[in-house]
Amino acid sequence: MNENLFTLFTTPTILNQPATIPIILFPMLLVPTSKYLINNRLITIQHSLTQLILKQMMVNHSAKGQTWSLMLVSLITFITMTNLLGLLPHSFTPTTQLSMNLAMAIPLWAGTVIMGFRFKTKNSLAHLLPQGTPTLLIPMLVMIETTSLFIQPVALAVRLTANITAGHLLMHLVGSAMLALLAVNPPIALLTSMLLMLLTTLEIAVALIQAYVFTLLVSLYLHNNT
Repeated sequence: MNENLFTLFTTPTILNQPATIPIILFPMLLVPTSKYLINNRLITIQHSLTQLILKQMMVNHSAKGQTWSLMLVSLITFITMTNLLGLLPHSFTPTTQLSMNLAMAIPLWAGTVIMGFRFKTKNSLAHLLPQGTPTLLIPMLVMIETTSLFIQPVALAVRLTANITAGHLLMHLVGSAMLALLAVNPPIALLTSMLLMLLTTLEIAVALIQAYVFTLLVSLYLHNNT
């Protein structure tokens, strides 16, 4: 119980070297692929889910926006696999690191903004100043809208980091309490273990939802700029 709560978020090392890159690349190795003409059930389910996700996110996109299809599918697959693998015991979740989430969010957001200024310059500039704004408020509103524009990638990264971190901390606290109660009061420990199972189920749902929300917001930024 004296263990630091944030120990599980420290970056693991191998031979005193950070093991972040192998951990980040490992989830992609678990995505099944097929070399045969007829796919098995797992590959078929994967293709069906991919088509469903693409249909949900790309239905309102223009031709330029649809060129991001592979990028968005890869993004949601990577975040989903990383979040789910982080729920395994003695594992590390890269998406609990704000630096990594910012490294994902900033380039994607910058790409959508650059596309907007390149292909829809007038519309992109028009978002900085709402129609019908009084003349005296124009400088202030331009600064506010510009600030909100630059906050978008930070909000993306912080949202993902906060949700995954909070869930892992709660599971860690409940698990530690269950182990402490096991020798003192077994019936209460049993109830605590049931609570831990419910929290694990909730965290699986949160891992899936947060991956979808992150990708969906990137898709919405892309839709607004193409």
